[in-house]
Amino acid sequence: MPVLLIVDLLVSISWAIARKRWALVPLFAFFFNWSYLTAIIQFNFKKGNKNSSIVSQNPQSNLLTLATYNIHSFGNEITGYSCKEVARYMKEKGVDILCFQEFEDNQYFTIDSIRHAFSNWQHAVISTKDSIQGILPIALFSRYPIIKQQFITYPKSSNCSMFCDVIINKDTIRIINNHLQTTNVSQNRKKWERDLSSSNSRQELSTIEEATRTLHGNFVKRAGQVDSICRIIDASPYPVIVCGDFNSLPSSYTYHQLAKRLKDGFKTCGRGYMYTYRYYKHLLRIDYIFHSTAFEGLNYYSPKQEFCSDHNPVIMKMRTTP
Repeated sequence: MPVLLIVDLLVSISWAIARKRWALVPLFAFFFNWSYLTAIIQFNFKKGNKNSSIVSQNPQSNLLTLATYNIHSFGNEITGYSCKEVARYMKEKGVDILCFQEFEDNQYFTIDSIRHAFSNWQHAVISTKDSIQGILPIALFSRYPIIKQQFITYPKSSNCSMFCDVIINKDTIRIINNHLQTTNVSQNRKKWERDLSSSNSRQELSTIEEATRTLHGNFVKRAGQVDSICRIIDASPYPVIVCGDFNSLPSSYTYHQLAKRLKDGFKTCGRGYMYTYRYYKHLLRIDYIFHSTAFEGLNYYSPKQEFCSDHNPVIMKMRTTP
């Protein structure tokens, strides 16, 4: 989508220089996608504050910092170094609530060891491989008490979500942590590239059809999953924060369904160019933090980190409003 829009704009400029009326057509197409553009680029550099990632630890403060991070099983690193570095970084940034996806341990560095590394966050809810069979685990760590939690699984999918009701001072908020249907692009990329580079035209056509079926099937699954999340949002008695790895671009049905109900944190207080997936030329924004109007966004950023994952974390500082 970013490449197509850039080409579209260049065509419009070229035709405008040539004084062709057709220049208006690609120009209209460019501005028709304005909502997508503002979801990956924010030009208002007055937003945010370089120092606002540090949060006061005063328990009476109405400030809240939340992070979401697909940590990719901490890279299956056996010494725990990656896990401890993530914990150190999040503590340094003053993060109050951590939402993790692909939260898996290994036989050398177990869940108990991970819990110890994140002991600065006293309250935790974790879906382990043993507790829910066949599901990619997710977790939520919090400095604040959790009074209710519920795991959400989806038909014919190894992905899942959870919601936790958290008491912050005298207020209760609902946090929905998500890892929606994977695209399977990373898993199949090398095979597809190898098949497409062959000189066999039938093989190339078969590969394109296979890739299309895979992507389409996963789009459909994510649509059903986000519909389930939207029902939870609509029924929530508390202000809501929805975050996680959605495996969906800002042009997707998933994004638009959430954006109809909640505010995109990047649009409320982000700045510059936003991507969250470290590969594919930094073109993909697929991890998000959405929030109710009960929260005022102060800063939103996705720091480039190379701890253990193919994703960057997303961190948002906000203030609860009366």
